Amino acid sequence: MHAWITLSLGMLLVASLPYWLPTAILALRAEIFTRINGEEGIAIPGKLVDAAHFKQVYSHPAANGRSRGAALSDLFWYWLSPGPEMHQEHIENGPRYEEVERTTRRILGISRKAAEDLTTRCVSRALSKQDMREAKLVRLRDLIMPAWAEFYYELVLGGPCPPVARDLIVGNANDVVTALKCCSVRHMEKRERLTNFLIRKLQSGEVPHALPKGLSIRERAFYLQGAFFNTAVVQMSEAMVHLLMAIAQHPDVQAKLASNLEDDRYFDHVIAETFRVYPLFGISHRVASADIPVKDGTTIPKNSVLCFNHAEFHRASFDDPDRFNPDRWEKLSLHHENYIPFGVTANRPCPASGLAPVTMRAAAREVLKRFALFSSATHMRSIPNRGPCLLVARQKNFNPNLRGALLMFLRLHDRWEDVWRSMVQLILGTYMVWDARRQKLCQHYFEAQQRAYSSLRGTQSRESAAVRCPHNFSRHVL
Repeated sequence: MHAWITLSLGMLLVASLPYWLPTAILALRAEIFTRINGEEGIAIPGKLVDAAHFKQVYSHPAANGRSRGAALSDLFWYWLSPGPEMHQEHIENGPRYEEVERTTRRILGISRKAAEDLTTRCVSRALSKQDMREAKLVRLRDLIMPAWAEFYYELVLGGPCPPVARDLIVGNANDVVTALKCCSVRHMEKRERLTNFLIRKLQSGEVPHALPKGLSIRERAFYLQGAFFNTAVVQMSEAMVHLLMAIAQHPDVQAKLASNLEDDRYFDHVIAETFRVYPLFGISHRVASADIPVKDGTTIPKNSVLCFNHAEFHRASFDDPDRFNPDRWEKLSLHHENYIPFGVTANRPCPASGLAPVTMRAAAREVLKRFALFSSATHMRSIPNRGPCLLVARQKNFNPNLRGALLMFLRLHDRWEDVWRSMVQLILGTYMVWDARRQKLCQHYFEAQQRAYSSLRGTQSRESAAVRCPHNFSRHVL
């Protein structure tokens, strides 16, 4: 009898794994990211700073340190290698950042019509490669990432994207985002192939944009790779997965969009709600360069690492915050709510804040023209499953019973896949945190910068002394 009870409890525990293990591991990983800085890490919203003061701290002039002095930076530099020191989001404030930021805005500064036309062409090519008659199970990130690879290639290099370049960009972006989600270790050879490709393009004068003058060829390649072929391709792919998954899982929203694909207002509400519920950033960090007063005598000390939890902030103050409801934006203002999908103007805002919604609308329209979308997979902010979805051709009468069976299979497969994936994430995430702390890429970079600066100051001091006392200088040289 005792054996049967033990066996039954064991079977119940195994059967329940898909319902609690992935969530528990996700919470554990978030806790690791906050605690990696020891006592200097301050979670916001949290005990010291609530959601009502989130924007105040986020936009404060002293919340401007990006990498130097934060142990968490070693981990992000590890994930974004090679060339994390040239990644726009990790360059410290100053002339170099300002020049890089201006360059990025100039490259992204195309007209709305040009952006829509380019998006439509790139997404249309990606979708036309799908070999399907009636329906097909796909991973949305795999479906859409080649389109963004082609989009940003043409934007940066000024011409159609050849297949070899698209494959290099997708290989690089996939490796970066898969490592970020702790689903796989880094494969640096994939990333370095793209770096070398960009170096060759720069050497042959095939980049039509004026790039920051103070950068070497290799640094320029790192800048392009980080800003456009890491961040832009990855973030736009992730944003589209969230948008299409939300559409697939809310038939009323999909029906309203499909019935009037030119309704920009409703599209914007759906996109805004997607960013609210599924912000692209889980936790972003800044380093306080001075004390930051908050409220009632509360002050954040200088050199504190501020860990901003965007998902928690986006939930605060909204009615029924976990419900996906685009109609809430009929009466709400994007600027007055707890909503900062692109950061804030006062503190390094995302340079693609104007371009992203325009291109997302164009991409979603192209998908909805061709397919109806259905998904029974788990949809969470980190979306490690890459967005499993059933695409059904718009002009086909696909058997509803077969569709139901496929969605049941998709749900079961996704739930159990999530069990082993969450364990992989915990193991690989722990390893990568350890390896990043061991390599200390960020810390060593700034230490080298400080040594170089100190050496230069020492040389300048000796030269100045020699001008004042040439006899002593000559004797030293001889």
